[in-house]
Amino acid sequence: MCVVCGCGDPAAAPPEGAKVDPVTGDLDYGAGAARVSVPGLSQSRTVKLEADVLGENDRIAQANRRHFESHGVTALNLVSSPGAGKTTLLVATIEALHRRRPALPLAVIEGDQQTSNDADRIRATGAPAIQVNTGKGCHLDARMVADAFARLPLHEHGHDHAHDHAHDHAHDHAHGHDHDHAHEHLHDHVHAHAHRHGHAHGHAHEHTPRHEHAHRHGHVHAHAPSLLLIENVGNLVCPALWDLGERAKVAILSVTEGDDKPAKYPDMFAAATLMLLNKVDLLPHVDFDVDRCIGHARRINPAIEVLQVSARRGDGMDAWLDWLDAQMAPVASAGAPADTPARAAEVDALQRRVAELEARLRAAGLAP
Repeated sequence: MCVVCGCGDPAAAPPEGAKVDPVTGDLDYGAGAARVSVPGLSQSRTVKLEADVLGENDRIAQANRRHFESHGVTALNLVSSPGAGKTTLLVATIEALHRRRPALPLAVIEGDQQTSNDADRIRATGAPAIQVNTGKGCHLDARMVADAFARLPLHEHGHDHAHDHAHDHAHDHAHGHDHDHAHEHLHDHVHAHAHRHGHAHGHAHEHTPRHEHAHRHGHVHAHAPSLLLIENVGNLVCPALWDLGERAKVAILSVTEGDDKPAKYPDMFAAATLMLLNKVDLLPHVDFDVDRCIGHARRINPAIEVLQVSARRGDGMDAWLDWLDAQMAPVASAGAPADTPARAAEVDALQRRVAELEARLRAAGLAP
């Protein structure tokens, strides 16, 4: 036993916020009310901050969702760990879509901490792309996506005289933001890495009525579909809880990563509509049990769809493009979510999360 710090003392109190396995001594910092431990913050305070930050993000995400739908844009959020092959798969997908649907308008938002390497690879295919560098952040948020979308040609897709008066207002979240009251951004769903974002809290409330004003006047049209592919920062943890306004999350898992990843990172696979098993051309060379991996994913999310693909060799690409086609059913009424299983699952997940946060706030005595 160390007489200075007391380590090794079996009678020592367990670490704050952690559950200790009495047999192995394993520590679980996700067992508290907040499901995460943040130094200096109590569990109740952490829950309150998560509710505040995610609530603001969700307001912007809902504005994004209405905005995408008003433009006939299907937005998909591609998530994975680093090195899973997202960008290579995106390049192969864009090239295949150019052949299958040459008139389809599509664009990409690329998320990384630094560099424009991935956006440059996308632009080389002829598709427009905006790079979003997050600095110390390890996920995209709804505000970042709104700002990037405003700079893409899809933002103009489907514009006609009926919509011009609404868009003359410009989207507050995309231009000229004054971050007057930057609050502590509880980074990575309360992983608080001393990262600060300014959120203009009037933004979502102003953005939504402006679009609704246009639609109340009857200027609602179905648009030909277009596709926005959002490549999130490589991370299987933090992007899981951050709604960007997307139609669905697509979790990309490389067979080089291990077939237990869905069990290790359950939040991500619970939030995903589709799991793409990528790099299946490498299966003969790696220790990866496809059935076991799918079993883990479906124990967490029984509704998750699974496709096996190889961006390099082309395996499964037709099935992947068919899935994309199904997601791009034209939106008949702007502002009204498409009635799809993916959308229903997303709404259910968000409602469960809201209910969970409200229950934690009540348990902590912080409910309004």
